[in-house]
Amino acid sequence: MRTRSSALLLSWLADVVLGDPQHRHPVAAVGSAAARLETLTYRDTRAAGVVHTAVVLSTVVGGAVAVDRALRPWPWLHTAVTAAGIWACLGGTTLGRTGAAMADAVAAGDLYAARAIVHSLCGRDPSLLDEAGVVRAAVESVAENTSDATVGVLVWAAVAGLPGAVGYRTVNTLDAMIGYRNDRYSRFGWCAARLDDVVNLVPARLTGLLTVGLAPVVGGSPARALRAWREEAGSHPSPNAGVAEATAAGALGVGLGGETAYRHGVEQRPRLGRGPAPTTDDLRRAVRLSAAVQAAAALVTAGATALVTAGASVRTGQRRRP
Repeated sequence: MRTRSSALLLSWLADVVLGDPQHRHPVAAVGSAAARLETLTYRDTRAAGVVHTAVVLSTVVGGAVAVDRALRPWPWLHTAVTAAGIWACLGGTTLGRTGAAMADAVAAGDLYAARAIVHSLCGRDPSLLDEAGVVRAAVESVAENTSDATVGVLVWAAVAGLPGAVGYRTVNTLDAMIGYRNDRYSRFGWCAARLDDVVNLVPARLTGLLTVGLAPVVGGSPARALRAWREEAGSHPSPNAGVAEATAAGALGVGLGGETAYRHGVEQRPRLGRGPAPTTDDLRRAVRLSAAVQAAAALVTAGATALVTAGASVRTGQRRRP
């Protein structure tokens, strides 16, 4: 567990400094393998989706467990490999850079460039987005992915080390690939979507708490962020994204939601926040808020892991006394 606490901080620092791995990204490799497997496992049934999800998840987590156990005799190597593995699962710095690039493109009046960046953040149909739509999509995606790309990884790494981090990221990847309510995936993707809801219950709420507490970092009101969580998050179709987006809307003092164009169709999302539509300045504030939440999450998870380790050491020492 001491190794785990150190690995959490090292992985977050690596993400801050380096961003995502630039070549042969492990998450992309998992996605490619899952897509190839889908050509064999796909049937328009929930059972087929359960099998597909179980095969992908058990293979990835099983490999991580094997590596984790094999390296335990060498604590320093174990820490380094665990930190590297968690870092590969994190995506917070790249998320912030993408959000900032989007803000720059819109501010420069280059809607074409801004639309080209949309696919890096979310599954919206960029051809249907005007300037306001691009900015809103970016703010919502930065808020939601603060939980998905960083907080969730850190929480599950704190709980279960390297297997927890890669398992969480695999579930997240499967949900992004097949967790849609459309003709092809409404049944096949059901398992991945429900599993993603379950594994994000705690991370999303930690993200919400940290967003409320850190609202003043971007000139926001904790009370307003908390009110948005209590009164509006439940109206979102996702039990987890609603928390992240509502608290961000309240903290930033903007309004999110409304008509949302995806590649699979247009959805009417509930209104989150009581402010005006977000501007490019608000998007930059969202990026700063996201970075603050990620840093706090790293400290909280590493600190909690260290406390658990210390408590376990004390109890072990007490049991060994004659």
